[in-house]
Amino acid sequence: MKSITIKGSQRESVGKVSTKALRNAGKVPCVLYGGENPLHFSADELAFKNLVYTPNAHTAVIELEDGTKLEAVLQDIQFHPVTDKILHIDFYQLFKDKPVTMNIPVRLEGNSPGVRNGGRLLFRKRKLSIKALPELLPDFITVDISKLRIGGTISVETLLSDDYTIMHPDSTAVVQVKASRTSVADEEEEEEGEESTEGAEGAEGGEAAPEAAAAE
Repeated sequence: MKSITIKGSQRESVGKVSTKALRNAGKVPCVLYGGENPLHFSADELAFKNLVYTPNAHTAVIELEDGTKLEAVLQDIQFHPVTDKILHIDFYQLFKDKPVTMNIPVRLEGNSPGVRNGGRLLFRKRKLSIKALPELLPDFITVDISKLRIGGTISVETLLSDDYTIMHPDSTAVVQVKASRTSVADEEEEEEGEESTEGAEGAEGGEAAPEAAAAE
């Protein structure tokens, strides 16, 4: 997973007055958890642009003025309800031998035949909660929809990996294709065409018909 460096300054005061002063100066108050004690620091709001406003997941290297470098993941972020300015960010410190849980984006790959036939693509889970060692955390999870037909579902159980644990039930739907009024007839025609082709191959080959039936 890619890392983004955040240059910050450790905060000496964490009261409301100092926090307001930081925000007025264009800085974001932050807290790093996971170590022996929480670490309070601040950084320029622009420093978080590539960490927050991106579709991919990234870790952060927090570099303080005294030369200390700490690797972390973003745990929680608060935005202003009107201006959408970042108000506060919580980080969780990473350790090489300690698994961490993080929300990883899902990226769809391929073209669904069900969508080509007029079906509606339903992207149920755009992010999945993943638990893994820091070095095994993926930037994103790729889901191939090139064989997803109308009525089909790709669930968590088809995305399991030895590198990480997906923190959702195996039956959780990630992406589906639902039928629409204009799609049913198209799909039925395509399936009938496939069945006719299989029947013709079975008649020509003699022994192919039982195998085709077994495959169905």
